[in-house]
Amino acid sequence: MEALLPSFFFTLSSLSIFLLLPPVVSPFTVIMSDSSDPSALVDAPQNGLPSGKAPIRTDPMEQAAIYDVMRATGNGWATEIPDVCGGRWHGIECMPDKDGIHHVVSLSFGALSDDTAFPTCEPVRSYISGSVTKLPHLRTLFFYRCFTSNPQPIPAFLGRLGPSLRTLVLRENGHVGPIPAELGNLTQLRVLDLHKNQLNGSIPDSLDQIAGLRSLDLSNNRLNGPIPRLSLPLLNVMDLNQNLLTGPIPDSLGSCPSLIKLDISRNRLNGPIPDSVGSLADLMLMDLSYNRLNGPLPGSISNLGALQAFVLKGNPMGPERVMPDRGLDGLKSLMVLVLSGMNLHGPIPESLARLPSLRVLHLDSNSLTGPIPWAFKSLKNLSELRLNDNRLAGPVPFERETLWRMKRKLRLYNNSGLCFLSSSGIEEDWTADFGAGIGACDSVGSVPEGTVQHVSESENGDGHEKRNVPSSSSSSSGATILKLLLSLGLVEFTALLLLLNSVLL
Repeated sequence: MEALLPSFFFTLSSLSIFLLLPPVVSPFTVIMSDSSDPSALVDAPQNGLPSGKAPIRTDPMEQAAIYDVMRATGNGWATEIPDVCGGRWHGIECMPDKDGIHHVVSLSFGALSDDTAFPTCEPVRSYISGSVTKLPHLRTLFFYRCFTSNPQPIPAFLGRLGPSLRTLVLRENGHVGPIPAELGNLTQLRVLDLHKNQLNGSIPDSLDQIAGLRSLDLSNNRLNGPIPRLSLPLLNVMDLNQNLLTGPIPDSLGSCPSLIKLDISRNRLNGPIPDSVGSLADLMLMDLSYNRLNGPLPGSISNLGALQAFVLKGNPMGPERVMPDRGLDGLKSLMVLVLSGMNLHGPIPESLARLPSLRVLHLDSNSLTGPIPWAFKSLKNLSELRLNDNRLAGPVPFERETLWRMKRKLRLYNNSGLCFLSSSGIEEDWTADFGAGIGACDSVGSVPEGTVQHVSESENGDGHEKRNVPSSSSSSSGATILKLLLSLGLVEFTALLLLLNSVLL
């Protein structure tokens, strides 16, 4: 069954692409096969495709159990099939034992797509029949959008499938009530996906008994209470986003060293990010956004050399939190960094320019001050930059090529002190794309970084105000001298002539 489920497999090569795409639809659970599992069954053609001329024979007790399960989902037509393993219909898979008797190893229900013809569920009266516990070789149980018109709890009797079940997917079914603690008895489970139901109560501590669990998705429910202390050494995916979880992020995350994806966003978690996250050497995506986290980033964050996306937006992080200058050094694989709306103060650290893989950077809706670091010109892969709604000032350091590449993905509005250098080659009508009110530096009186401001005061004490005169390596050009002559008064004009005469001589 696992090989025939839709290809929502979690692979390292596909994650990089996934990170940069908008979540148009929620990705399905990771399905991981376990071909090394010892079993009394033998590999053979499945889904009613017999080997040679030998007829397929289904175990009689399992045949009766399948009839019960199919009737419970409104699929009574299946009772007319004399041998369910030889019936050539999608949604059931069987494997033979050494005596040639076929046993049910997978059951799937729900219309995933037009190309996946699993049996659908009757919307009003469907339920999970207790007869599934009479399928001793069942490895995969999959229900998708089956009970939305007939909300019901997850049956505790599913815990009796512990000796065989590898994958349990009860996704978008409208299940209500708590997660049964009996699911902790599924000690052979690899995948547990309860995404987008109406489950409440706390996450049971008994899930820590499933030592071989690879993927845990409890997202989009109404779960509350703290995240339990889980020590799951093989866990690759932990997705608890969009619940009502409270309390701190547990230090026990460090006991899940195989984590690749950690998403605990959109909860009510508080306190600091624990230092133990630095031990997650394989972590590629970490989304902690929209919680109530505070305190500084732990120094151990820089150990996450495989991290490709770090999303922390919408956390207050404490009063006037200043971005650490070197806090993200070491994240050489980081492509997405989102730190929006975090009450960050102070300058943008130049160390961000030392993240060579960075493609998306969001620092908007903070209270950042000072210029955009000139070193940002070295971020050749940067394709999206949001700095809007801060207090930044000074010239935008990017050249025309970079500005053109980002276009509307460069957001600078609500930074009244920013301006564009004339050398950037930006056209006047482009400014609306990046931020209203941002014009050329010459027109707003900004001085580009790297120039020196000289204050000239009238010598006759007549109260002339001080003037800022830009001085740079190009100031000796004829155009610049003419501009200076026109801007100075008579006394300054005479002094400048004398100075030029002495220089020329």
